[in-house]
Formats: sequence, C-alpha cells, structure tokens
Amino acid sequence: MEWNIKSRNIKLHDAQKAFIQEKLGKLERYLDGINDWKVECRFETLRGSGETYTVQVTLLADHGIILRAEESDRELYPAVEAVHDNLQRQIRRFKEKHYRRGKLRRSAGEMIAAPLPALPEDAEQAEERQIIRAKDVTLRPMFSDEAIEQMELLGHSFFVFRDAETEKIQVVYRRNDGNYGLIMPR
Repeated sequence: MEWNIKSRNIKLHDAQKAFIQEKLGKLERYLDGINDWKVECRFETLRGSGETYTVQVTLLADHGIILRAEESDRELYPAVEAVHDNLQRQIRRFKEKHYRRGKLRRSAGEMIAAPLPALPEDAEQAEERQIIRAKDVTLRPMFSDEAIEQMELLGHSFFVFRDAETEKIQVVYRRNDGNYGLIMPR
C-alpha cells in the first residue's frame, strides 16, 4: 500500500499526516485491496466562505476500482472526516450495485452513442483556455456498465475505458437528460 500525501498552501505536520492515514486507513475494512492512496490537502481563502481546507482523496484498488472524493471545511480535521464518510458511502454504493447485479453484464451495443455538443469557437475564450492538469490512466478491459459505475464513483461526466468484448477504446458520458451515451471510435 502506497500513501502519497501532498499539500498546497499549507504545511502538514506529522500529527496531521498520521491522522489522515489513520482515519482513511479505516476504509480498508470496507474495501479489500486498496493499493494506492493519493491525498491532496489545500488551504484557500475564498471570498464567500473565507479560509477553507479542501481535502481530495483518490483510491486505486484491485480490479481497477477507482474512487475519488473531495470535501471542504473551515478546519482540516472535519474535512478529512467528511472525505472519509463520502468514500465510505461510495464503497457501500459500489458493493450494493456489484453484489445485487452479480455477474450480469449488458453488451455495449445496447447503449446509443450521440455526439458531444460543440464548444464555442470564440477566439478570446480559446486564448484563455489552457491545460491545467494532465492524468496518466491505465485502461483495463471492462464492460460499459462497469465504466458507468466508475464514472459515477469518480463524480466525472465522462469515462474512457477499453471495451472487454472488442478491446477497443470507448468513452461513456452523462447526457444532459440524465441518461448515458457511448462513443465508439472506428
């Protein structure tokens, strides 16, 4: 198990790091095989809410399970506890869906792919946009319903995965009407 605790605009003391590891380490009771813990703590001063601690945690577990949660509070310890509770709910939801459904899987052809809406081509907006974060991802084979679960657990609006049947890279995304779409490149 590998812990990666980062901090921005704050210096974390050993006692705070120990609290984070102890509190979040309790999640291993609910989900076996957590291999990698990525914890990022930020301190920000926001206009509306004043000084805020934000804690973001990403867990990588066996079988490609990825869980992510982010919580903010005026103090660090309640933010860590809120992230713990959030991840615990996600684990419970994942297990309920997984065990309720069993091994039943739908084929990828059941979902309807639709194009994403085009972005505005305003020159001023294009100059302001920039890549602020890059992520390295491992694409493991999975079915489309597993990809939807991962997307929901991460709280993202899309998820890139390798289809278990065709071995092709596909993208599942949440549509504005609440349903899901699947992009299947040729």
